[in-house]
Amino acid sequence: MKYFINICFLFLCFYGSAQQKPTFDKSFVIMSYNVENLYDTINDPDKDDEEFLPAGKQNWTGERYTKKLEQLSKVIAALNAKNLPAVIGLYEIENSKVVQDLGATALLKKGKYGVVNYNSPDKRGIDVAMLYRKDKLSILSSKPLYVRLPEEPPYPTRDMLYVKGLAVKTDTIHLFFNHWPSRRSGADESEKNRIAAATVLRHSVDSILKNSPSARIIIMGDFNDYPDNNSIVKTLGVDTLLQADKKNGLYNLTYALEKKNEGTYNYKGDWGMLDQFIVSYPVLNGTGLHLKKDAAKILKEEWMLYTNKETQESKPNATYGGEKYFGGYSDHLPIYMELFK
Repeated sequence: MKYFINICFLFLCFYGSAQQKPTFDKSFVIMSYNVENLYDTINDPDKDDEEFLPAGKQNWTGERYTKKLEQLSKVIAALNAKNLPAVIGLYEIENSKVVQDLGATALLKKGKYGVVNYNSPDKRGIDVAMLYRKDKLSILSSKPLYVRLPEEPPYPTRDMLYVKGLAVKTDTIHLFFNHWPSRRSGADESEKNRIAAATVLRHSVDSILKNSPSARIIIMGDFNDYPDNNSIVKTLGVDTLLQADKKNGLYNLTYALEKKNEGTYNYKGDWGMLDQFIVSYPVLNGTGLHLKKDAAKILKEEWMLYTNKETQESKPNATYGGEKYFGGYSDHLPIYMELFK
């Protein structure tokens, strides 16, 4: 009897952990992932990409590029290798070619992914892009959203990406992909730049809601701010709690993760939710394509992490640390969410 109980306990533990990942059989899964400087090895004279060339200071060779693609595809396929995500938002990519190469890897090619990407004014060539399964999403329109920063700094920021699509052949969704200006000069000093990005995004959201108050809007990306920062809460107007009475509001699905001290990025030992999902009310209301409770999750596997042997602290296993090559996946962890009919 004791042996039988132990077997049952182990089965339930395994079954419970297996259920934490999406089944994908009846769901529309979206992933958002900062992939940390995904460059090809070809010099682009219009971009400052010299450091990521075989002769550059990062010694970015074809072998390292191929390994990076394989590493990233392993992460993406880790959700469910048989049924891949319907939409993948990607940040810190150089161009459409690197996204196409990622979609063509052995683990992802069965998804038959399409690509949406526009070249941004960022001098380093950093863009945002979307991979999408053509059997899950039909593109109705797309465009880049230009962000004019205060005082015009020497490095213009990357555009946002807007995509309007038809999901599962029945539901129109509005997708916004973001990689807001960094905190390189300090959080307070650079805040105005992220507020500028939030202002552009809020204007675009309002334009959609004005014509279609019941629009399903999904905003995602690396915001370089946290869920309770001014750019998110005040300028973009995002509620930190899911208040169903505010039908024209925006709701941050990752705020709860932040409050649990979970995160996608580790800065000096502290985890934070720089990567977020923000949605409009109709995505929550249970009719048509909608979310369920605790929809936003972080994909965090041991093999995706580097653990310091002395401190036992873990962080995402990055490709580089400065100019030192680590050969890891990315300095961010991806987030994902499931929508259901």
